Amino acid sequence: MDMLSTARLGMGCSTCVLTQFCLPAGIAIEGLPRVDDMVKERIHLKKGEYLYRQGEEFNSIFSVRFGSIKTEYSLVNGRHQVMGFYLPGEVLGLEGIDESSYQSNAITLEDSEICMIPFAEFQALTTQIPALQGQFHRILSRGLTQDQRHFLNLGSLYAIERLAGFLIHLSLRLALRGYQDRQFILPMGREEIASYLGVKIETISRALTRFSDAGLIQIHQRFITLVDMGGLYDIAGQAKPGYLYLSEAA
Repeated sequence: MDMLSTARLGMGCSTCVLTQFCLPAGIAIEGLPRVDDMVKERIHLKKGEYLYRQGEEFNSIFSVRFGSIKTEYSLVNGRHQVMGFYLPGEVLGLEGIDESSYQSNAITLEDSEICMIPFAEFQALTTQIPALQGQFHRILSRGLTQDQRHFLNLGSLYAIERLAGFLIHLSLRLALRGYQDRQFILPMGREEIASYLGVKIETISRALTRFSDAGLIQIHQRFITLVDMGGLYDIAGQAKPGYLYLSEAA
């Protein structure tokens, strides 16, 4: 793990292109230096490295600056259940607040840079900057809503509906950040998608082949092109442009 101070990097929240996702739009300019001071370090991790482990003491929350991260829960039988995927500008580690320990493993899907925010300092700052407190509440609410909708989908949707929704949601999140949303490299593998959607990897492979044969997507290894978004929305059972998964992290 390579940890660099923001002073050494010469870039704080006020100059980061992802500020609009981490910070509320209404925050006063005079409040930005205090936010910059709060983000003490940026962590550089290689693909497959742990940001934190399940059971470790909770002391910080994290925001992805670039790269991507998965969270997974370790079961007593040695298996792992993928709980979510995080893209640039998304915040993770919040599940540790209640139990005072992280409730999952956070593992990079690719080389990544993450902002580490000591939670005690963040909490103190939210009392001084009401807009920041409001943003934090919105992030918590989105996370709860996403969890509820995800588990509802696991119990009520067919595998192809879940996969179509997953691809739509990923596309929407990329578009929100100004990235290419119709052609992109999937940061996660099929096994990880299968775990997250609660199906077997063979089911994901068959569904992707079915989508490709139907002209909905083109896929080569992890490079995917979403050809027919309308068709994907139809399969997911949702009307454009909204979708059941609309939140910042999945």
